[in-house]
Amino acid sequence: MKNPLVALILGILIGVGGLYFMLPYEPATRGAREIQPEAAPVTEGAQRVAAGSTLQRVKRRGFLQCGVSQGLPGFSNPDDRGNWTGIDVDYCRALAAAIFDDPAKVRFRPLSAKDRFTALQSGEIDILSRNTTWTMSRDTQLGFDFVGVIYYDGQAFMVRKASGITSAVQLAGATICTQTGTTTELNVADFFRGRGLSYQVLSYEKNDEAISAYDQGRCDGYTTDASGLYAERLKMKNPDENIVLPEIISKEPLGPAVRQGDPQWADIARWTLNALVNAEELDITSKNIDEMLASENPLVRRLLGDEGAYGQAVGLEGDWVARIVRAVGNYGEIFERNVGAETPLGIKRGLNALWNDGGIMYAPPIR
Repeated sequence: MKNPLVALILGILIGVGGLYFMLPYEPATRGAREIQPEAAPVTEGAQRVAAGSTLQRVKRRGFLQCGVSQGLPGFSNPDDRGNWTGIDVDYCRALAAAIFDDPAKVRFRPLSAKDRFTALQSGEIDILSRNTTWTMSRDTQLGFDFVGVIYYDGQAFMVRKASGITSAVQLAGATICTQTGTTTELNVADFFRGRGLSYQVLSYEKNDEAISAYDQGRCDGYTTDASGLYAERLKMKNPDENIVLPEIISKEPLGPAVRQGDPQWADIARWTLNALVNAEELDITSKNIDEMLASENPLVRRLLGDEGAYGQAVGLEGDWVARIVRAVGNYGEIFERNVGAETPLGIKRGLNALWNDGGIMYAPPIR
């Protein structure tokens, strides 16, 4: 290079550049934080969900928030004074008894079929116990965990006796009333299209609207789970003028659901249901619970907390099952009290009988 001054300047620049690249790298975190876009607002429900474990939130609040139906006799139904009864209701009371030793420490949130999943996702409720069918899409795509089957059901049709219809295959060309936001619409489509039969559906957001439309003659038939048909028939002007057709067109395993991401809460919900079934199998009832506490049967002793620390393993007291049974009874007692042969619904145990009594109701052992 002919100009020594230019050569000197270039040398200095090259040296400084090399020194710069030899320095340890420090990310420009300050600048990065300053140019980050504003975070999306967090909803109140999302804040509650993120506040810690569900069990701890329930304990701090002092009661359980349970999502139920807007009124389905036998499953979740309020009387004129707002007192709730039903299988789904008793399950939530069992959960409250396990946590608080008090089945009254639960508040029931009536939800439509359309709103029930949003309420669980947002944290407005702690558990959904609302005659909800366990399906793959609901279990894998909505962020839920179903904790078991509380009632094995199947979809059927109800028609007026005067129609002369005795089988669902005679419903070709019929107009069918049902509730929107449920699995019933898809099942109806599968049934009719699979047989090449024409049909029309009238869907309503609320179940009471659908049953009222049927009762007023706007449609030829009404469809929902078979248990629901027996329950809804009681609301009609002349219940005995309607019959439930014999065909069961789908599998509808109904069960409670919780949000994914809290395995402890899912375990508590799951094993509360299992405890109800296991108690019936071991003939532990609300009437004999105190004498059963003195049993030498190892199965009974483990279930009632006299051996092992199974309740403590999920954050409950050792006598959690004794609390449940004393408060609401076992599964069989809950079934018979709410939907059984001596109730207006008059539903037989059928599939919901214990596995060793002709049904498929079965719970894993506590051991």
